[in-house]
Amino acid sequence: MSRRIRLPVFALAVALAACDRPAPTANEETAPLPSVVSPNARSAIERAAMDRLARRLARALADPAFRQSIKNEIDRSPFREHKLQLQSLLKASNRSVLKDLARLNGEPEAALQTEVDGAIPLEFYFPVPAHRAAWSGGSDVLVASARHDHDTPVAYDVSGRRQVLSPDSPPATPVLALVPVETDFSGSPDNVATMVCLECTGGGGGGGGTSGPPPGLYMTYSHFVQDFEGWFKGDPEYEVHILGQSGTTDSLKDYQCSGGAASGYYHFDQNSLDWTGSVLLFTQAQLNNYKTAHPNQNFRIVALEDDDTGCVIKLDAARFKNAITIIQTQYPNLTGTKDTTSSTLLKYVKRANALQKILQAVYSFITTHDDLIGNALEDVVVGQTYPGANWIIKGENNLTNGWIKLGMR
Repeated sequence: MSRRIRLPVFALAVALAACDRPAPTANEETAPLPSVVSPNARSAIERAAMDRLARRLARALADPAFRQSIKNEIDRSPFREHKLQLQSLLKASNRSVLKDLARLNGEPEAALQTEVDGAIPLEFYFPVPAHRAAWSGGSDVLVASARHDHDTPVAYDVSGRRQVLSPDSPPATPVLALVPVETDFSGSPDNVATMVCLECTGGGGGGGGTSGPPPGLYMTYSHFVQDFEGWFKGDPEYEVHILGQSGTTDSLKDYQCSGGAASGYYHFDQNSLDWTGSVLLFTQAQLNNYKTAHPNQNFRIVALEDDDTGCVIKLDAARFKNAITIIQTQYPNLTGTKDTTSSTLLKYVKRANALQKILQAVYSFITTHDDLIGNALEDVVVGQTYPGANWIIKGENNLTNGWIKLGMR
């Protein structure tokens, strides 16, 4: 599973003018979901269901034949980190795995099916590569679940005994993780999603056409000082978002995402602290559309380490605003980005003023999930330089969380 850098939204300032609490055991009945529940209450309900499924899976792994069948499925998975989508696995081959799971847990198949149908989409894999390499299919394995990054994983051995794992470091025993889906199992094994451009009317999204990459804003290098991801979530999943003015308000909305869940020229997959390549962040056509709709308003480029749903921002709006306010206090009116044209007709990405600091109301109820890495500022503004980079990523409390290379083409 992608080790996902806990990125407090990497609010790359490119202003172009343009939930762990102990869960019930598997023996408890599934509580009916109220018609209206708070995000925290819903998260707790989902977490409890994951815990029950993890215990069932662990107990079934006491059976040598079931262990071997699961090992075979993991070994031949074509997806990154050999991930399996749990619900799909249980439904495959006339629900043979689900039938075995019910039989080995001594419960009716219909009851298990109801539990599975009511759970959120889940994926199943070894988040630690060394665990996957070491596990030969024996009973030396744990099944653990956690709802959010850096939650404390709750694990079960093959006898169903419960134990709490460290959120900071993995145990010696191989751990199979049961976590919310963050992989695109509907597309190719390369995990390239089909939906990329969030708002590119008249502007062209990704996708390799015969005419080559479109003109626009590109990132060619990035470095982060940490991965912002707990061991239980596998590899980090960095994303860069273009945030601009929402209508005529003082709020920001998400205009474009680039990352592992994006496709075409917007796709890039960074699994270590350093990355080099070429990824499109915003086309010139998108930029022109933004300028027309929002005269004299620049935008921010925000990067984050995504925790659950690719290319969907889930941040604490108040925390985001506080982080941007502190950064802007240090570097007033220079935390955004715009494109300019020099006397030699070369395009440059320059610092600019971005007034909006508030995420749209749709994000305001989110208090966990994605991590904010920081806001990008031009190196001459910050007074710091790093080889190969021209923008500095400033996070919460004005900490330097990384540096990147941006440019217009």
